[in-house]
Amino acid sequence: MRRQLRSRRAPAFPYGYRYRLDDQDEVNQNYLADEEEEAEEEARVMVVPNLKEEEEEEEEKEKEEKEEESQGQETSNAWWQKLHIVNEYLWDPEKRMSLARTGQSWSLILVIYFFFYASLAAVITLCMYTLFLTITPYMPTFTERVKPPGVMIRPFAHSLNFNFNVSEPDTWQHYVISLNGFLQGYNDSLQEEMNVDCPPGQYFIQDGDEDEDKKACQFKRSFLKNCSGLEDPTFGYSTGQPCILLKMNRIVGFRPELGDPVKVSCKVQGKPTAEAERAVCSLTRWDEGRLGYRGDENDIRSINYYPESASFDLRYYPYYGKLTHVNYTSPLVAMHFTDVVKNQAVPVQCQLKGKGIINDVINDRFVGRVIFTLNIET
Repeated sequence: MRRQLRSRRAPAFPYGYRYRLDDQDEVNQNYLADEEEEAEEEARVMVVPNLKEEEEEEEEKEKEEKEEESQGQETSNAWWQKLHIVNEYLWDPEKRMSLARTGQSWSLILVIYFFFYASLAAVITLCMYTLFLTITPYMPTFTERVKPPGVMIRPFAHSLNFNFNVSEPDTWQHYVISLNGFLQGYNDSLQEEMNVDCPPGQYFIQDGDEDEDKKACQFKRSFLKNCSGLEDPTFGYSTGQPCILLKMNRIVGFRPELGDPVKVSCKVQGKPTAEAERAVCSLTRWDEGRLGYRGDENDIRSINYYPESASFDLRYYPYYGKLTHVNYTSPLVAMHFTDVVKNQAVPVQCQLKGKGIINDVINDRFVGRVIFTLNIET
């Protein structure tokens, strides 16, 4: 019993425990004091960063301003540096160099290139000299592929369409001016002074060296009679009976075959042949329009030719070239359309007739023929 009661009593503190409690109180007080100091320090730390951030922002702004100023100075300095570098590249007075080369280097380069281009020019000159030794300026070396002569007409007309009104001189006056200018070289006085009177019907062959000047036969303007512009200064345009001149292109050494002169024949362009129709797809629009155009044979009822033979006389052949045949004047054939239907377009085709003459080339409208349109209004 006594043992149980003893166990229920309050525990007995050992000696000196009281002093330990006092020490604990001091520890607690010290702990509280430490916490207060830490809180004060945290508050100080919270204030100090804000001040530091403001100072850092100010410092950054100052740095940015300084950087901008330095960049402006650097750009200006960069341009001056570039100019200075360029000037030094052009001429460096310290090293006495131009374009990064010394005078000795430049002299060596100039000498090398001088001999290089001199030798190149010598080779080219030698080749050209050798070539000119094999050819002559007076006669073509290769004539195997020369086409038969082509033809052209005067006066000049846009797209070879002669459109004019008889009662309005402004519509045909430019044709008259063109013919007068073209025939100036055929004036009788000029032909008698410069050229010789040759017998007709035979070739005018001139022997001798190829570099000798050749004489030319006369072709007088008066040979064209009513189309000469001497009797009728308007060449028939004022009366609706226009004159059109046809000439054959010059070919060095050309002679009409078999001794027969080349003749001219004009008629209304009729229906094209089957071969021509098959070739239409390969032609230009200009050719196709004229090839497919059909006229009535009765649209042209009368044509007068001058000279009356409607041919190019043999005495004007052969042609020796412009270097030696200086005063040569091409022979002409004039077509005087005295009776043509009015107020409608009439397609006309003039062809060369003769041995060896080709006048049916589809893709070349001027080889051996020419096609034009007459539209005479009243």
